[in-house]
Amino acid sequence: MGFGFSSKHLFPFLSFLVFSSFLQLHPPVEAASDYTTLVYKGCAKQSFTDPAGVYSQALSALFQTLVSQSMKVKFYKTTTGTGQTTITGLFQCRGDLSNSDCYNCASRLPTLADKLCGKTLASRIQLYGCYMLYEVAGFAQISGMDMLFKTCGATNVAGTGFEERRDTAFSVLESGVVSSHGFYTTNYQSVYLLGQCEGDVGDSDCGECVKSAVQRAQGECGSSISGQIYLHKCFISYNYYPNGVPRRSSSSSYAHSSSSSSSPSGQNTGRTVAIILGGAASVGFLIILLMFARNVMKKKRDDF
Repeated sequence: MGFGFSSKHLFPFLSFLVFSSFLQLHPPVEAASDYTTLVYKGCAKQSFTDPAGVYSQALSALFQTLVSQSMKVKFYKTTTGTGQTTITGLFQCRGDLSNSDCYNCASRLPTLADKLCGKTLASRIQLYGCYMLYEVAGFAQISGMDMLFKTCGATNVAGTGFEERRDTAFSVLESGVVSSHGFYTTNYQSVYLLGQCEGDVGDSDCGECVKSAVQRAQGECGSSISGQIYLHKCFISYNYYPNGVPRRSSSSSYAHSSSSSSSPSGQNTGRTVAIILGGAASVGFLIILLMFARNVMKKKRDDF
């Protein structure tokens, strides 16, 4: 007993197989983490007394200037007010955000600063894609190397050679952030890394800051497969993907489709090409099968 397919049913069925094969050649882009998600807040313990509203006016003017500049640039620093009411502030967006994403990120920061810190002498609000800080004149300064925040992934892979691979990737990051003048991303043997320095930090100081952040990551996170280290003047993040770094959109938290890659990542490129060629060969075979089936059906109709 056989299974019969009429020409009316066979052609749509084979067409569906071909179309399905094309879909499988293009895996979906991984959903991006929201770059406006809060990472941490830093609020001074002291609040300013402002019966005349002078500080509030200066702070409001500062926020307006910073937000308006975020439509044009990814880093801006300025000062408002006079004398003891002088307030210095800045914002910075991640180097791989578009201007519209930068503005969308930065425009949320003033409201968050007021909600999370109130009228403090200084505050810093860090989102995945941007941060903003301000300090009232006379506020105590801290070192650019001071650690503000860290997070390490819960999964550890000790004894698998991961730490050696990650440390080599860190070396690539340290040199890359200097040559790229403050912002650098790279894929190295399934380790994705990102580093960025504050916009007014010189290349040499940026390299030293990132080096210090790397040492913190090695000491604080150990064999954890992911980590983020935020120092006052720079931050780094790393993620290890055993099955290869996934494709992500430009607003993703730590990856970007056009990020710089070191030469070892070519192994992943070769594997992707092989998959595509294999899929293309399958599609070609199905097309030939489809044409053959149509000719057979046509011949049968002619015989009648």
